[in-house]
Amino acid sequence: MRKLKLFTSFLLVFTLIFCFSLPCCFGEDTTYVWSNLSNKTATTSAETTNDTLNLESPSAILIEQTTGQVLYEKNCHEKLRPASVTKVMSILLITEALNEGKISLTDSVPCSENAASMGGSQIWLDPRETLTVDEMLKAICVASANDCVVAMAEYIAGSEDAFVQMMNDKAKALGMKDTTFKNCHGLDEDGHVTSSYDISLMSRALLNTYPKITNYTTILMDSLRDGKSELTNTNKLIRTYKGATRLKNWFYWSCFI
Repeated sequence: MRKLKLFTSFLLVFTLIFCFSLPCCFGEDTTYVWSNLSNKTATTSAETTNDTLNLESPSAILIEQTTGQVLYEKNCHEKLRPASVTKVMSILLITEALNEGKISLTDSVPCSENAASMGGSQIWLDPRETLTVDEMLKAICVASANDCVVAMAEYIAGSEDAFVQMMNDKAKALGMKDTTFKNCHGLDEDGHVTSSYDISLMSRALLNTYPKITNYTTILMDSLRDGKSELTNTNKLIRTYKGATRLKNWFYWSCFI
């Protein structure tokens, strides 16, 4: 039992770079509570370990949440294209704005032509509509909606470019030395890179500062626009692995294994 409790306190980020995830369609409604790290000091140095798990992914990391200690890593500082995991930083900045009272979950967020023009994963925002911050977060966390994350970036910072600067400033503050953000959504762009180690840093920061984010990331299915738009979580682990909180999963077509 003691080992089980210790295991469940581990911070998610066992980042298996470029793995596939399939949609899921049902599961139980569960909220996961993570420990408070306000009085803890993170261990930020990763020791080189043998690939005892024989992972096929080129990079991976597992850290313990309360201390930040690296329990396992494989090429954790290798710079790779983060794709949609970029949104972890975007979500972190959104939740910081919530914590600081700069925005609220009930705020109505407009959609610009720029946000509506995003490709990739989206919920097809219309420039004539508005959604609440709560609905935007749900679409970003569950459906990885690029249009919604751009709309939120513009709402918070005035422009996507200004928001990306905030992302890079936050990355620097967190010690994410392997990371350069070029956009807030993760669509491929030259020079837009991070590492599994840096992903663990921003993921840990998100869970520490806004643990309620798992209320969104553990949603299996939901809807927006009075039920007209369905959202389905693309990570099957939410259904099959108790304690999984997702945060973000993705694959990148030109780099998958």
